[in-house]
Amino acid sequence: MNDRTYARDSAAFPVEQQLNAYNARDIDAFMQWWTDDCEYYEFPSRLLASGAAQIRERHVKRFEESNLFGRLIHRAVVGNMVVDQECVTRTFPEGPGEIDVLAIYEVADGKIAKAWFKMGTPRLAGETQ
Repeated sequence: MNDRTYARDSAAFPVEQQLNAYNARDIDAFMQWWTDDCEYYEFPSRLLASGAAQIRERHVKRFEESNLFGRLIHRAVVGNMVVDQECVTRTFPEGPGEIDVLAIYEVADGKIAKAWFKMGTPRLAGETQ
């Protein structure tokens, strides 16, 4: 958990809750913050998953990674849009490491309706930059 708190009616509230569930690797808690007809994109427009079932499927295996953790660096909120800058620790096919992520969320009725993810280049543990 963290010391960030948001009003329930803030667009940041469901985004924060899903990040907490992501870091706890709790798929059920994670999915409760996504609409049934949500869309999940690789930025800018490549649709990766459509609907809650497909988003769940994308995350089930990832949540098995014991080192999975999204560290929030910065969050900006404008209306129903939330932009998170994160550094995500996870296990890539080549081994454990980190990746910079820019996540853009569109919130509707207290849940995430659309999300776009711009991924950096993975940095494997032990690599020098």
